[in-house]
Amino acid sequence: MLFDSYDPLKNERLQILDEKGSIVNKELEPKITKKELLSLYETMVLGRVADIKALQYQRQGRMLTYAPNRGQEATQLGAAAALEPQDWVSPAFRELNLMLYRGVTLEQLYLYWYGNEWGSHFDEGVKVLPVNIIIGSQINHAAGLAYASKILKKNEVALATIGDGGTSHGEFYEGLNFAASYDAPLVVVIQNNQYAISTPRKKATKAKTLAQKAVAFGVPGIQVDGNDILAMYVATKTAVDYARSGKGPVLIEAVTYRMGPHTTSDDPSIYRSKDEEEIWAKRDPLIRFKKYLMDKKYLTEAKAQKIEDEKTAYVTETFKKVENEGANVELEDIFKYTYEEMTPQLKEQYETHKKFLEEGGK
Repeated sequence: MLFDSYDPLKNERLQILDEKGSIVNKELEPKITKKELLSLYETMVLGRVADIKALQYQRQGRMLTYAPNRGQEATQLGAAAALEPQDWVSPAFRELNLMLYRGVTLEQLYLYWYGNEWGSHFDEGVKVLPVNIIIGSQINHAAGLAYASKILKKNEVALATIGDGGTSHGEFYEGLNFAASYDAPLVVVIQNNQYAISTPRKKATKAKTLAQKAVAFGVPGIQVDGNDILAMYVATKTAVDYARSGKGPVLIEAVTYRMGPHTTSDDPSIYRSKDEEEIWAKRDPLIRFKKYLMDKKYLTEAKAQKIEDEKTAYVTETFKKVENEGANVELEDIFKYTYEEMTPQLKEQYETHKKFLEEGGK
């Protein structure tokens, strides 16, 4: 059993693909088809380009506050690829790549960060919950989905993501404890990107690893190289199969790095060094995955450039559409999506503001 081979209490970490893109654990290299590997790579490139562009758009005053993903692509895509179509995803707010791979469109994601709530209205059949800003509550949502799956015998696993700082919030413990108590099919991926805004991981908890927190719930926990897409796939696939079999939740700690700011309101130069950033830049998941695919003769420099050019053009056109149409919001839409039906207070606020605008907004 994979979980027995990597003891989180001893800080043992699963890695299959090293920083140079070489296989270091041949026995665990997953049998992923060429088509799926290239699909993952294309999504990773799309996510990277969309992320860089979003930061630029925000700096130009054309988008609201945005939470960058750069550096965390392998963590998200390795986990996403391990799910089955019927499974659910309960994200936090830094899961652009995961959401893209699971069927959320870039237009919808950009629309959300543009400030239009219709961006949270995903296509029929996309089993992804909306972006969740309230830290930790996504674990409870996922625990509820997992428990419902068990009761209704739907054979669905719920995967939730959370940051390292989020593991200090009560909802993290409450959701996992509930799911563990009822053997609900839940998998939680901690994106340990080393910082909860400006608080470094080492100051947030005295635990040697975040994966060892699984011990308190009586469930398996494993620490993984989060910049290794193959290791993330193997760990998540094992966890998903375990949870689906009725044995209960699994906790995965993905050790990765947020290469950009926490959000566009943040300046990471205040609390971390350039030397640290350069060390992690050498562990870039995109460079690592590209090298792996080139070694397998699945990718060439020319093809990689073509993919990047196509994704760049697509991102530019997508944002142009969002910018042209995103501001077209009905007043009622601002009030009606907090609850299934507007409360009396919300109705009063809506009518008051509607009258205010009708009278000239003065």
